[in-house]
Amino acid sequence: MTMTMASGARRSRSAVAALPRSARIGALILVVLVVVAVLAPLLAPHDPNAIDSSRVLGAPDLGHPFGSDALGRDVLSRTIYAFRTSLAIVFGAVAVASLIALPLGTLAGYFGGWVDQVISRPLDMLLVLPALLLAISLIAIVGPGSLVAALAIALIYLPILARVQRASSLVVSQSGFVEGGRARGWSSAAVLRRHVIPNALGPLLVQAAILAGFAVQIEAALSFLGLGTQPPTASLGLMLSEGRDVLTQAPWVEIFPGLAIAVIVLAFNLLGDGLRRHLDPQGVVS
Repeated sequence: MTMTMASGARRSRSAVAALPRSARIGALILVVLVVVAVLAPLLAPHDPNAIDSSRVLGAPDLGHPFGSDALGRDVLSRTIYAFRTSLAIVFGAVAVASLIALPLGTLAGYFGGWVDQVISRPLDMLLVLPALLLAISLIAIVGPGSLVAALAIALIYLPILARVQRASSLVVSQSGFVEGGRARGWSSAAVLRRHVIPNALGPLLVQAAILAGFAVQIEAALSFLGLGTQPPTASLGLMLSEGRDVLTQAPWVEIFPGLAIAVIVLAFNLLGDGLRRHLDPQGVVS
């Protein structure tokens, strides 16, 4: 049992070491951000929603390293809690879209014909709509909120991820080992489970990592417009919206949430670029 666990640990370290440097750096930044988000109640120096009239637009100091906003709330504490909100929405949206796109794209690419048409044509209709307009339309129907924003982002990314999985499955389905499985009399379900899905999954993971960076920006844009996370919950986009009227008077209210968005996007881009070089050498994801 101990030898098996040690062997598994060595394989995991080898797999991580085989990743390009950019992927390791991006993953490390994301791990740090996730830890910060999870431990927000312990790391935040102040209550993110506590109003302090004596600290309205207070400049950064030792007690408030990021300064205070127009209501006297600590910007550092709100930024830490905003990581939790933004990352939860992004990870949730991309995970939901990927889990739905995986079977749809696999079936469309493997079977082709009428199966492909039935799956791909409705997804193509979603794909032609502008992303932000589609999100705003859904929110206008259902109502604003973090959960609705996550569902809107998932709906935007579903056709993109499904098309990537379809293309990858189509390539894998024409491989010799798949033909060998069919020749042995394996059922379609067995071929999909043993060969197609494991070998076609790489480009989907790459595309999901890349799209997660854009999801951060979409979530921030929706919150900035008042359609995503609602006050008093801390959100990076909402903080930018609340601080735009005092930008010249208290620039720190805008600078630090903006930098936080840039760091998250950079981490996902580094991870996606490294995974693309490692998992998608054939360039299924352009």
